[in-house]
Amino acid sequence: MAYLWVKAFHIVFMVTWFAGLFYLPRLFVYHAMSDDKTSQERFQVMERKLLYGITTPGAIVTIALGVWLLAMQPAWLSQGWMHAKLALVAILIGYHGYCWVLMRRFAQGENRHSHVWYRWFNEFPVLILVAVVVLAIVKPF
Repeated sequence: MAYLWVKAFHIVFMVTWFAGLFYLPRLFVYHAMSDDKTSQERFQVMERKLLYGITTPGAIVTIALGVWLLAMQPAWLSQGWMHAKLALVAILIGYHGYCWVLMRRFAQGENRHSHVWYRWFNEFPVLILVAVVVLAIVKPF
């Protein structure tokens, strides 16, 4: 019974994490398009609150619950689908960290990318989400 509760909350916090990873780059799109100081300051506050208040806590709890699930089901660690899923989670953690770098660059006035670049960057977590869900549900290998 505990397993199902842990799994349910793992999914809830994974949704929270992805919501932040979907919205933060969208804020970067609008931030890159803004040219007045008031808008730029507003986006900096929104980005910081989203990253530190929602996205990062969602990531931490998702990962902690995932570790707990693996402790409950250690046999998964010998299965190929789990290796692939964990590799994708590692990539997602890197993406999350890069979002932090991009947010810091905006805060320091050192943005290097166009709004178009951020629009493409915003699509990456969608690919990860689809792959992770398919691996976790279908367990294809």
